[in-house]
Amino acid sequence: MGGPAAGEPAAGPPGLGAAARALADAVAGLLGRESAGSGSGSGTGAAPGRSAASVLADVVTAVAGAARSRGASNSTRAEGDRSGPVEGETTGPRSRWAPGGLLTDLLDAAAPALPIRDRERLQLAHPGATEQEIAEALTARAARFTGAIGAATGGLAAAQWFAPPSLVAVPLELGAQTVLVAAVEVVLVGELHELYRRPAPGDARERAVAYLTSWSTQRAVGSTGSVGLLSRLGTAGAQALRRRVTRRLAGSASSLAPLLVGATLAARSNRRATVLLAERVLADLRTGLPPRRPPGTPG
Repeated sequence: MGGPAAGEPAAGPPGLGAAARALADAVAGLLGRESAGSGSGSGTGAAPGRSAASVLADVVTAVAGAARSRGASNSTRAEGDRSGPVEGETTGPRSRWAPGGLLTDLLDAAAPALPIRDRERLQLAHPGATEQEIAEALTARAARFTGAIGAATGGLAAAQWFAPPSLVAVPLELGAQTVLVAAVEVVLVGELHELYRRPAPGDARERAVAYLTSWSTQRAVGSTGSVGLLSRLGTAGAQALRRRVTRRLAGSASSLAPLLVGATLAARSNRRATVLLAERVLADLRTGLPPRRPPGTPG
């Protein structure tokens, strides 16, 4: 995930794989990077990106496609098992939209392809800046993006109050906001680790899981709250990720407030949550750092 080592979305059902690619591409577009792992946008750190509203629309489509794919899969499985659904599983319309599980799977699948820059690219994007100044810039930029996503969702929901039949689309829009904001924050988490010379070990998939775990626990990779989940999302890691996604989904409900109040509330809530996440991760990263090498020292 660091710079050119970014990978492809994790394998999964066809609908989920396509949605994961769309999510990763949407994040790259929002951040002003042409594709995951490309050099685009890495030179200045401020390359123009797509608007939050247009990116959100793409992610809404991706989430809808993943939900339809999951619904079709559940229907096929139900038809093949006449003994009835497995305990805890639903079939029919409700099975097409199980937000926590679907969004968790989508974020997990997209994570290896998110455009996380390594330390060298971050320094090139912020020439002459200190680590603290770069961290502050990264946090401010991510908070600006997540706030814009919240405002776009709130504005869209506000418009739909004047067309009640279209409110059936709101759950998909809240899901899209949740997973898009989460993906932007995972990029922030990854880049803060890279900046402070604490990149997660392993290949693109292993690093993706580590940064997802860091996002879920709001702790740096290797800290007490995120130990032991570097190779794959085990049961505990998956449950923590789902809880975190579900909490953020619930928080996104502020977008549904009448008129443009929802846009303001969602933007403010997203910005605050992003800054708080960065502060918690940075508190870990700034402790126990490896000793600095004197200038000119090899290695």
